[in-house]
Amino acid sequence: MHAATTSLIAPTANPLLERALRDKLQRRGETAGSLGELEPLAVRIGLIQNTLKPRFRDPQLVLFASDNGLAVEGITAPPGHGTAERVWQALRGQLPVSVFAAIQGMNLSVVDAGVAERLPPHERLLMRKIAHGTRNSRVGPAMSVEQAHAAIRAGMEIGQSLPGNVLACAGLGVGGHESAALIVSRLAGSPVRELLQSHPQMDPNTLTHLLVVTQGAQGRHRDVLDPVEVLAAFGGFDIAMMAGAMLVAAGRRHLVIVDGLPACAALMVAARIAAPVTDYCVFCRSHSHNGLDYALNLFHTSALLELGMEATDGTGATLAWPLLRAAASLLTEVAEGDDPGPTRPGELSSSPKG
Repeated sequence: MHAATTSLIAPTANPLLERALRDKLQRRGETAGSLGELEPLAVRIGLIQNTLKPRFRDPQLVLFASDNGLAVEGITAPPGHGTAERVWQALRGQLPVSVFAAIQGMNLSVVDAGVAERLPPHERLLMRKIAHGTRNSRVGPAMSVEQAHAAIRAGMEIGQSLPGNVLACAGLGVGGHESAALIVSRLAGSPVRELLQSHPQMDPNTLTHLLVVTQGAQGRHRDVLDPVEVLAAFGGFDIAMMAGAMLVAAGRRHLVIVDGLPACAALMVAARIAAPVTDYCVFCRSHSHNGLDYALNLFHTSALLELGMEATDGTGATLAWPLLRAAASLLTEVAEGDDPGPTRPGELSSSPKG
């Protein structure tokens, strides 16, 4: 799977196209003024789609839901925030992420990657359950390597089946942040504390408990370094499926919107399988957890919007989507005017305008 997937994902670097994109924006700016950070974002979108005229269609927001075995260690959600409850709130339009997705024209679906409870069918619920939650990584692997591969394959199948050319990914589940922190910590060689501390004023007893649990899991799997084995050691099924979906989306030259620490962990796994996958990603956030700042720094990036929210992962993606559409429009509707201009940089020599 690794070699085949790697060969299917091309880096987006293209100096000729990048220069043409920048020239096109510069000509537009000479008459309408600069639009700051929107312009490099527009260039990235053009490089992702390999065109001077990027266009989006059928954007997909997928929430990957799974329970994590670390929850038995006292890592629990507040009342009403259990994984199954959150899934149904999302599907019934009872969360801001659902409402914003509908307003912005994003198609929201939820994947049952490994929710502990049995969920009844729903038209926007994709049933891909590998197991009823992962195991406790403090006492053994969260999943078998075979289950990790199965979850990655399921994610790849989801990525292949979705319409459109935009995939926004976010995780949903109790213990998801802690499992993601363990994966990122191991793959990046970073202190897990930096990923767990939500803010400087975090209750020290809560942080100490999280460190005892996660450092116990790290010690249990101290020699594991292979990305899929790291995924199997620490979980979760949602992260594994996101990694698979991201790999396929990048292979299809689709934009990938990464929202939250579990999605960052999935991308880190995917990037160890096929490094160019990161070329296709932009990052969002739905909460102010300091651990996410640390993870974004590992990718040498920042979130598109910083709104100080404390919301379900995926919310930030719905709010960043209009920004991405606006950036792409600089190269299509705004930049073209009456002259459609070229689509490929090779056409520039025969076109009087861009």
